Amino acid sequence: MNAAIARARAYGVAVAFADLGEWGSSELRSEYDPSGPAIRLNIRVAERFAPNELGEFVTHAIAHELYHHRERIGEVATIADPGARERAADDYAQALLRRERA
Repeated sequence: MNAAIARARAYGVAVAFADLGEWGSSELRSEYDPSGPAIRLNIRVAERFAPNELGEFVTHAIAHELYHHRERIGEVATIADPGARERAADDYAQALLRRERA
């Protein structure tokens, strides 16, 4: 099983594909909803990936949003600067991808 999906299950975070709307020149790949908690992956973005690339998109997007879940539950400190916070979430996702490939 995909490590990101397994982690989401372990945290009790639901994962689903959803149409997250049009964002113009920006690209919203996924979002975290703490009220679920849930992670929604943008189906509009996912549809652009070839089947052999979709797994990496899914892993990265879920892991990125799991970082935000971990912030929410106090497992990691919340970074005040939004840019630094997003970079930290991407770093967490990249580390999980590297482990998946190993």
